[in-house]
Amino acid sequence: MQNIGIAVTGSGSAVPSTFLDNHGLAEIVETSDEWITTRTGIRQRHLAKCSESLSAIAATAAARALESAGLTANDVDLILLATSTPDDLFGSACQIQGILGANRAVAFDLTAACSGFVFGLVTAAQYIRTGVFRNVLLIGADMLSRWVDWEDRRSCVLFGDGAGAVVLQANQSDRLLGFELKSDGSQNSCLNLAYTCEDQELIPGVSVSRGKFQPITMNGKEVYRFAVQKVPEIIDKALFHANLSPDNVDWLVLHQANQRILDAVAQRLNIPENKVISNVSRYGNTSAASIPLALDEAVREGKIQPGDMIAASGFGAGLTWGAAIFQWGR
Repeated sequence: MQNIGIAVTGSGSAVPSTFLDNHGLAEIVETSDEWITTRTGIRQRHLAKCSESLSAIAATAAARALESAGLTANDVDLILLATSTPDDLFGSACQIQGILGANRAVAFDLTAACSGFVFGLVTAAQYIRTGVFRNVLLIGADMLSRWVDWEDRRSCVLFGDGAGAVVLQANQSDRLLGFELKSDGSQNSCLNLAYTCEDQELIPGVSVSRGKFQPITMNGKEVYRFAVQKVPEIIDKALFHANLSPDNVDWLVLHQANQRILDAVAQRLNIPENKVISNVSRYGNTSAASIPLALDEAVREGKIQPGDMIAASGFGAGLTWGAAIFQWGR
């Protein structure tokens, strides 16, 4: 069987119109613009209204990615949605399929928190390389504002809402050159959006759990320590699989969690600052959306050009982390 490669041929993104800057946040909790920017690099974050759905904003990003790739919704074989905050616990990918009118496409959700986009990229690649699908729409979208405790200044300053998408297509030349994925459940407690329940007695002796989800909790110091140690290591491994070195990287596109993490990872890899894509100051941590959102902005600004070598890495709850090395375009 002829080898089938993969190419990333289009991108799109979308965010809610409402945003909250650090000065506004200081009216809600005891904090300041200086305190937040010094520790995180974040200056504002976009927040979805109750009337705005994850499916709608994800579909907007997806439609822009399809237009960028020169495809229509009918060309799509698979829609893969990386999210931890679906509109429906049964999944939101099918809702997106319906909004787009992508009637031929199989659609399902994938949950790997802030690593979701990289895990989704690798998952999509397997479908293409094995010849099952030719055109895959990969979306990273999250609305973490739904699950933030706005009285917890350690976490509420970090998160925002958004969506990003890319189109992956079968290609004669394989543009996904290397990847590595990791998980460590022993550190699961460092970052949680946990289920909690109370007993509800149906009849004497028979009870069920009636549940809900608690707000996000995070051990910031442990997550930072984990990220600055593990992310450079996994990028190095992905580069090794690609038979490349950090010197070959044109752009470093990391999960936009914290500017200090971006700086520390780049420094450990000896990748200069001008090769690091960062938009964390404007959007905060948008979880699975952050890499494709940053990628799309860089493409539309003309920074990322066809043939450029990109090292992307996601990391977060699970704990999970992963890296992928790919060239932009066919």
